[in-house]
Order: sequence, then structure tokens, then C-alpha cells
Amino acid sequence: MIQIENITLRRGLEPLLVDANLTVHAGQKIGLVGANGCGKSSLFALLLGRIDADTGTLRIPKDWTVAHMAQQITELDRSALDYVLDGDARFRAAEAEVEAADASGDGERIAHAHQGFDDAQGFDAPARAGALLNGLGFSADEHDKAVGAFSGGWRIRLSLARALMSPSDLLLLDEPTNHLDLETVVWLEDWLKRYAGTLVLISHDRDFLDQVVDDIVHIEHQKLNRYSGGYSDFERQRAEKMVLQQAQFVKQQRKAAHLQSFIDRFRAKASKARQAQARIKALDRMEKIAPAHADSPFDFEFPEPGRAADPLIKLDGVSLGYGDHQVLSDVSLNLAAGDRIGLLGVNGAGKSTLVKALAGDLEPMGGDLHMDRHLTIGYFAQHQVEQIDTEASPLTNLSRIAGDTPEQKLRNFLGGFAFSGDLATDPCSRLSGGERARLVLAMIIWRAPNLLLLDEPTNHLDLEMRHALTVALQGFEGAVVTVSHDRHLLNETVDAYWLVDNGNVHPYPGGLPAYRQRLAGGDGSGPSSSTASTGGSKKDERRRKAQVREKLKPLTNKVNKLTRDMERLEARRSEVQQILTDPALYEAERADELQQLLAENGELTSRLEALEREWMEAEEALEALKAEA
Repeated sequence: MIQIENITLRRGLEPLLVDANLTVHAGQKIGLVGANGCGKSSLFALLLGRIDADTGTLRIPKDWTVAHMAQQITELDRSALDYVLDGDARFRAAEAEVEAADASGDGERIAHAHQGFDDAQGFDAPARAGALLNGLGFSADEHDKAVGAFSGGWRIRLSLARALMSPSDLLLLDEPTNHLDLETVVWLEDWLKRYAGTLVLISHDRDFLDQVVDDIVHIEHQKLNRYSGGYSDFERQRAEKMVLQQAQFVKQQRKAAHLQSFIDRFRAKASKARQAQARIKALDRMEKIAPAHADSPFDFEFPEPGRAADPLIKLDGVSLGYGDHQVLSDVSLNLAAGDRIGLLGVNGAGKSTLVKALAGDLEPMGGDLHMDRHLTIGYFAQHQVEQIDTEASPLTNLSRIAGDTPEQKLRNFLGGFAFSGDLATDPCSRLSGGERARLVLAMIIWRAPNLLLLDEPTNHLDLEMRHALTVALQGFEGAVVTVSHDRHLLNETVDAYWLVDNGNVHPYPGGLPAYRQRLAGGDGSGPSSSTASTGGSKKDERRRKAQVREKLKPLTNKVNKLTRDMERLEARRSEVQQILTDPALYEAERADELQQLLAENGELTSRLEALEREWMEAEEALEALKAEA
């Protein structure tokens, strides 16, 4: 087991841990969490023997093999398969001994060498390495490709595969899900569940932590604080602990009031309207978890978006691709105001291609893509992060899009994203990847978009910022299209899904549970694009579900239109009722005006009641169709 006793660890003069203690038994799986800069990576360096503690004792069994993800790869000329095989030092040593023994001609040595090779599982090592590469999204023809030919994100996958290849007793993984798509995250999750050794994992993916780890170790106040269960359990336990210390709901109450005002404005008598119900659920979730985040450095929300016509974007027979290579064809979909869409599909299916087209960054190869002229798009993607002026400060970057806004207002706004003091005025070249991503999000939110396009927005964001973004998105009144491997973000902010598969895009009513089941229906070697079906009954079932999906679209549009009509009428009725509270209106000379307003109020009430009945019938029919699909 691992024993940390009274460890004090410093970065320069700054103490990271002071008299910290922790015991990890063999086979346990630990999630290590804490604010950026609290010492998580330094603790990993201590476990790897790269740094020494200032005081205290660290005990790790001497016979343990420790595996970890390398942050830098130097063997660029090695093939991907050989690079991963190098992770199994025992296999490579046995392989070298076989070669040396065969060259020596010593029969006894040759026999021992081949026995050692068999004991090291040498005969199936290439197959094991290939399975890891397949599971992490590499195609079979990429196994022999040189490491240097892969991009940075794919090299991280290679580093992960090499760590998993090692027959280790202790596995240290630092943000292994960064740069992975949802399908690969699910594969890795299942692999780690089967891992028999001791695991210490740094991750900002709460659902991933919930599925993989047994305990959470939270670095806070320079101590190692242990909580049983996954991240959700930790969050609840920490909240209960904090409730005893202080009144920590102050910052969240403003957000709760914002959500409540939306509920009060739009549910009226249509108390089951989907938008109001979504906010009610968001309010319930926020109030449950708020205490665990009361000390968050982040405090921001989206401004009310400008109005635009419906649909915001209409795609009619659209084909998308690059040069002569077509990625998607015959895409016909509408994106309505208030839609919250999550994109599903394996890596390379075309999710980012679709988002680029919606953002206006990619012209269709064919078909018609129409955008409303009042559309204001906020687009987050990795290349947006790279376009920050690193020589300028966050304050300067923001001021360039903020016109004549007073500097103090800009500083206050940036403070909600934890850019204050020198961090707001120093050059962006000093910012970490997560800080640059935060700055891009801040600049997007400042523009008050009515459509958000988010392509992996949580990469490099810590758990607190992910939580703050989730809460802000729950209160956002515009439309959202999200590509993310963060299932918690999807679950909390998405209402419907589109599946990008086999060169097309279509609604996917099953959601994440059905999608995970779909992935599990592959051949078991890793993420699968789709399961081949055989037999007449399966074809008939597919045809039936396709017909149901065709019926879903117009019914969904009808429900959305009825909801918008109710919102519009309720807004007007509120105006009329406010006017009716004016005592001057009841003077004799304004009798005609009073009668007109009373009549309009009655008519609006009748129309709202009729729309509500129609909405409820349509909503029930829609739910029934979804169940059938």
C-alpha cells in the first residue's frame, strides 16, 4: 500500500501540502481533485520519485511497477504499435533476451529465454497493444504510422495507450480524458474498471470519476481530505460539511432568482411547459449542489440574447466537406430558438464539420443553408483558443470587442471568470490552457449571442469552472449546440440529441443511455460506428423507427411553436395587466381605453387557455412517439 505520513511539500516558498496524511491500499482506485495550483501534479511527481518531500515520509512497496502517462514524447520515429509495446518493459526485456540467446547458440539459454518470453505474455503482446490502439480510436492502418505523424491530441492517446500497456501495480493518470471523444471515454472507463492494480487519477470529468473511482481525495487547505464514493458522493459530503461552517448560498441565490424569474414569466398556466420544467429541474439541481461550490472563484451568467426569427438556421439537402472529400450529405434539419442540442457520433463522423458549417466557417458543397439575419453566434472551439493575442492581456483582448465600455466594468466582468489583479493585466502568454479557454468563453459571453456552438468546451477546464459553465448554460435563454465528452455537461444542459453517423445527421431520441448501449453493441474491441443488422425483422424494425422519427420532427416543431406562442401572449397579457393597475386608467374620460384593455385581457386569457390545451395534447403525443422510437 501507499503511505503518506506528515508530508510537507512546497513549490518554491509556497506550501502545497502541510503535514498531510493518506493511506491507499492495494487495488483501490482514487480520484485526486482540487483547485488548479493546489498540488495535484506535484503529488504525482512525488509518487514518481521526481521530487522529494520537504518533511514527512512516503512509502511505496519497492517491488511495485509504476506506470504513468508521459507528457512529452521524444520517440517520434517509432511506429505507434512499437511505441505502445515499449510500455511493457518486461516484454521488451524478454524479447531482447530471446534475440541474444538465439545469437549465442546456447541451447539452455535459448530454452530459458523462450520460457521467459512466454511468461511475459510475449506472444500476445502485439495483439494486446493493437487492442489498446483500437480502443483509443486508432484505425488498423495507423498502427504502423510514425508517432511524429500524429497531432498533439493523438500523441496524448498514444502516451495513454503506452501507460495502459504496462503490467503495473500502480497507475497514475493525469487528465486522461482530455482530447478524447465520448466513445473513447466510455471505452477507457470500462478498461479502468477492470484494472486490477492501484489507480490514482486526476480528472475534471465528474461522470468519469463517478464510474471509475472508489474514493475521492480532495486537496484543500494544504491537506489530503478523503471522501468515500465517487465525485457526486464527495460533492454531497463536502456540502454537508460546509453547511456547518458558514452560510454559503449567497452567490447562488442570484442565479436561483434568475432561473425563478424565467419560470414565473413563462410557465403561466402551462405549468408543464418544457422550458419552465427544464429551469425548475435546473433550480432543484443547483440548490442541492450549491454549497459544495460556494467558494468557487467563478461567478458569471449569460446576458439575455437578442430576438431572432424561427428557425435560426435551416439546412435543406446540405452537403459538407473539404476540397473533394465529402463528409456529410443531404442534411435537412432546422435549429429553432431555444433548442438545446447535443451532437453524438464517433470520432471523425463529422460533428465538428457540422458545427463549423453552423458557425459559418465552412461553406456547403451543396444544398441550402439559411441563417436568420438577426442571428448572433458564439462559437467555442480549440482554434478559437489559439487565436487569442498572447502578447496582450485578458483585459486588452476583451476591450477590443467591447467598444467604449468603461474599464472598471470590463474588470468586474473578467473577475467573474477569476481574472483579477495581475492575471487580468499580464500578457496572455503566461496563461495556462485552461485559463485561455476561460478567456475565450468570457469573450463569447460578452457578445450576448442567441446561438452558442460549443465544440469540446470543457477541455482544460477544472471542475469548478465546468460547474459554473453548466449553471450558466442552464440559465441561458438562447439555442445551444454542444459537442462534448463530458456527460455531466450534456445531461444537465441538453434537451435533445442529433446523431452524426454514416455521412448524415438525424435526431436521436434515445439520449445518452441509448447511445452507450449502442456503443456496447460493437465488437468489443473499442468504439463502433454502428452495428450491422441482419435479418428481415431487424430491417423492419429499422424501417418502423425511421417512420416514427419522421413523425417526430413536425410534432416537435408544433410543440416548440405552441410554446413560443404562449410565451408571446403571456408577455403581452402581463403588459396589459400592469397597465390595468394604474389608478388613472379608471377616470371617466378613459372609459373607452379601459374597456379595450379589459377586452384584450379577456381575449388573451382565452387564447392562452386554448393554446395550453393544444400544447398539452401535442406534448403527450410527442412523449408517446418518443417512447415508441
